Amino acid sequence: MIKRYFGTDGIRGKVGESLITPEFALKLGWAAGRVLAKTGSKKVLIGKDPRISGYMLEAALQAGLTAAGLRPVLMGPMPTPAVAYLTRTFRATAGIVISASHNPYYDNGIKFFSDEGIKLSEKIELEIEAEIDKPLKCVDSSELGKAYRINDAAGRYIEFCKSTFPNKYNLSGLKIVVDCANGATYHIAPLVISELGAHVIPMGVEPNGININLNCGATSMQALSERVVAEQADFGIAFDGDGDRVMMVDHTGHVLDGDELLYIIARDKLRTGNLRGGVVGTVMSNLGLEQALKTLGIPFDRSNVGDKHVMELMVKNNWCLGAENSGHVICSDYLPTGDGIVSGLQVISAMQGSRMSLFELRQGMKKYPQILLNVRFNNEIDPLQDEDVLAELKVIEALLEDKGRVLLRKSGTEPVFRVMVEADEKEELVREYAQRIADKVKA
Repeated sequence: MIKRYFGTDGIRGKVGESLITPEFALKLGWAAGRVLAKTGSKKVLIGKDPRISGYMLEAALQAGLTAAGLRPVLMGPMPTPAVAYLTRTFRATAGIVISASHNPYYDNGIKFFSDEGIKLSEKIELEIEAEIDKPLKCVDSSELGKAYRINDAAGRYIEFCKSTFPNKYNLSGLKIVVDCANGATYHIAPLVISELGAHVIPMGVEPNGININLNCGATSMQALSERVVAEQADFGIAFDGDGDRVMMVDHTGHVLDGDELLYIIARDKLRTGNLRGGVVGTVMSNLGLEQALKTLGIPFDRSNVGDKHVMELMVKNNWCLGAENSGHVICSDYLPTGDGIVSGLQVISAMQGSRMSLFELRQGMKKYPQILLNVRFNNEIDPLQDEDVLAELKVIEALLEDKGRVLLRKSGTEPVFRVMVEADEKEELVREYAQRIADKVKA
């Protein structure tokens, strides 16, 4: 069966259009409640990022869930991984996050976690979709759910994050710039890092509902790079709007993406004897990561794009570490989903344990030039079936021979076609190859 509503990361879109409306959120809450009410405690935790539409969608979801007989537990602004963690610790039936992650404020989304703190299976998502098409009927008044709020949720999560950092280390003497993207980590990440001893310079900690991800955070790193250099900080760390992505900046202003952070964590786990098996990346992971891990003798496997798929392959291989180059880093020894704060702490732990700077640690991996171009397209037309696109793809692959690769794919969260080319060539040439294919897609 083909899913009609759920994408690669829940349901996402522009507020007021298509699925991101109060009416649909009400029906979704009721439908999810009908499916989820079959087992568990009937408690459903709800967290959100600070974008303005979250209040509207939270109220609609709450009404739908209570109509189905479930008990919504409201936590206010909370990172996505915090909802995953607290869903498990509160023994809740499920967790819901209202967030469009790295998207602008005018988008929003709804994603679900199971009672185990992992993304829902496709089977459950299809069951929820089937319920959405049915008429909404309230349970009997005596069975209606009742919402309540948890006031200490942030404190519980802060203590969890700190517990993942070795007691033998502390951050005393370090100056760290922390960019929270005016998102869900604004009241958590600076506290975690400062309570571990660092002098924190906060950025992006004044959310107003419409400035989330705006020229800040893990999807816009220039401001952080400049601030780290200006402040003569030891390094900087950035999160996206919902806190499941992390990027870092060394003292020179160089940006480290998910591939480089994954390499640093994997190498440190190998050094300390804590690496179980190998490492999972995605089809977008840089060839330089694969080569660097091979040099260390660490097995590497690629999944489809999406942290959900990364985790599935980690479970299949019985490995404990995986990531996307966009900054979703999963350290499943702590949490079965991407967690920006926890993953950032593992990189800092590697710095402390090896007594090396972030600049020094990244030297072991050489990234291949990789160009990613996004082309908006009509969903009714499939570029992968177009003869001109396929012909140009064949030409470029022949030019690359065995020195690089091309990846063409549709986005799972927006009407965008992604063209990626990487090769052991000059960046200008790689960009030219990518642009040639993108031009065919546009045509």
